[in-house]
Amino acid sequence: MSRREIVAGAAPTLAGTASRGRVAAATGSEPSARRPLPASFLWGTAISAHQSEGNNIHSDAWLLENLPSTVFKDPSGDACDSYNRYEEDISLAAELGFNCYRIGIEWARIEPEPARFSQAELDHYVRVLETCRKHGLAPILTYSHFTVPLWFAQRGGFEVADGADLFARFAGRATDALGDLIGMASTFNEANIPLLLKLLRAGRSKADADAVKSMIAAAAQATSSPEFSSLLFADPDRTQPVLLDAHAKAQAAIKASTGDFPVGVTLSMQSVEAVGPNSLAPIVEDAMYGGWIEAAKASDFVGVQTYTRIRVGDHGALPAPEGAEMTAAGYEYYPPALGDTIRLAARLIGKPIYVTESGIATDDDARRIAFIDATIEEVRRCIDEGIPVHSYMYWSLLDNFEWTKGYGERFGLVSVDPKTFARTPKPSALHLGERARPWAPARRR
Repeated sequence: MSRREIVAGAAPTLAGTASRGRVAAATGSEPSARRPLPASFLWGTAISAHQSEGNNIHSDAWLLENLPSTVFKDPSGDACDSYNRYEEDISLAAELGFNCYRIGIEWARIEPEPARFSQAELDHYVRVLETCRKHGLAPILTYSHFTVPLWFAQRGGFEVADGADLFARFAGRATDALGDLIGMASTFNEANIPLLLKLLRAGRSKADADAVKSMIAAAAQATSSPEFSSLLFADPDRTQPVLLDAHAKAQAAIKASTGDFPVGVTLSMQSVEAVGPNSLAPIVEDAMYGGWIEAAKASDFVGVQTYTRIRVGDHGALPAPEGAEMTAAGYEYYPPALGDTIRLAARLIGKPIYVTESGIATDDDARRIAFIDATIEEVRRCIDEGIPVHSYMYWSLLDNFEWTKGYGERFGLVSVDPKTFARTPKPSALHLGERARPWAPARRR
């Protein structure tokens, strides 16, 4: 697949041989009345390095999770041990019937000290991507999924202007090693998430705000750094200009390196719904994106990542309607949000659209299946309307580490035993695989 093909609206081409074994094949056909999906529509799952690999000891998150004053419910620890068990995970994803696998590489592993790049870690990620190819999965790569090297956080992270140059240096070096294997890539995961978090934190208690300040102060003291900055807790007014610069410079560095693959950015695009007269919804929606709409317009594609809706009245965000179903993550169960955000991306950005995350935290797998069916239907409606949607990637393949919530929120299609790391597909995994398989492109054997 090439940048030219993706910008023209063509979907990626897969290569490799599918693995079969634990999951039975399913058959089905597309309803004849509907517009056909793109020939190479991507079906898959998304996962990040820190949340699944485990023992990411050189990262800012590892330090924060293990401080006595941490706001993290659990430390990530071994996570799902995917660093060692990546081949099992990739094989399982292929067996389920998917044709892509969205994963991240960990900057803190590749560059654990400034300008000291680990060839061994680059070789590790080469093997990961080669394994994807072997099993017929297009590797969808994320260069940064919130975490940064500890040394980078100590010097001020993305609050310091030259942080953009350092991130671009990392992206270029990683692409030198991995570029020929990458299917498509995004510089940042949910690049606008600090802006959304700022909106959501406006209503938090003083005690919660003080707890975060105490944790960051403890991290600065532990590392003898007055400038300690971690992206998910930093002031977005300071980080956003640097992140936008980092995206542009990293995108240029990636395209100047090896490989010929599309480069985009993924955005947190929650549906914003106006409630009542004089709603502040337009102001809230604009505040969620900052300069990222323009950045996406200058990229090859946009990744839409949607979980719920935000209802906004004349004084700001409102709670979910009385009696609304809530997910285990504490927000409203609202599958139509995905259709809303796809249409918004089509209207504002006008680039090929990939659903790079959609999922639900729940211990009721029947509700996960219902959510999957409802969100796929939203994608199908958008395609029927002529919107160029090229993928559906569920978050996530595994029950994994969910940041400050620890291991208490389970989004996965596959459960993971915390002691043995045994993977057990849930009925929802088989269900999504069956939905994907009839339309997945034929794999070369």
